[in-house]
Amino acid sequence: MPLNDAAILVRQLGPADRDAYFQLRLRGLKAHPEWFGQSYEEALARGAAQHDAMLQGSQAVEGGFLLGAYISVDTPLIGVVGLARNQRDRERHKAAVIGMYVAPEAAGRGVGRALLNELLARAARVDGLRQIQLMVDSSNEAARRLYESLGFRKYGCEVEGLNVGGVFHDTDLMARFM
Repeated sequence: MPLNDAAILVRQLGPADRDAYFQLRLRGLKAHPEWFGQSYEEALARGAAQHDAMLQGSQAVEGGFLLGAYISVDTPLIGVVGLARNQRDRERHKAAVIGMYVAPEAAGRGVGRALLNELLARAARVDGLRQIQLMVDSSNEAARRLYESLGFRKYGCEVEGLNVGGVFHDTDLMARFM
């Protein structure tokens, strides 16, 4: 049963959310390796500390943050997404949606839409940011439909963009202009 955006609590994640974030990310990496550039094994090797800089929140005003979704204040984390702004001078007008994942028990309930709506609202307040890009597995119809419904448009396809255990996956490149 879909929840409305108001029923889903979306907030910026901080240092106290590190373990919950990392555990949900590991679930996603293990369940859907074709959806992520980082492998489960790479994530384990690098550990939860790899996300500390973004969890500090000091980059949020510049366009670097992680968001988490909850059914209510005292419930477990059920979805995550991040925004990472390009750091090179000539590309600072662009940022990328990263690490989008909704736990299977929350899928189809509007969690992904709530996360992306909050991400887009925050991105609109970032000075100089004009374009949000993302990459999505070409076979992930549900995700692509969600992105399109929020104004993202496909501008290309990276053929064999990811190699997951010897199986190659095409990756659609999508963008939304602010």
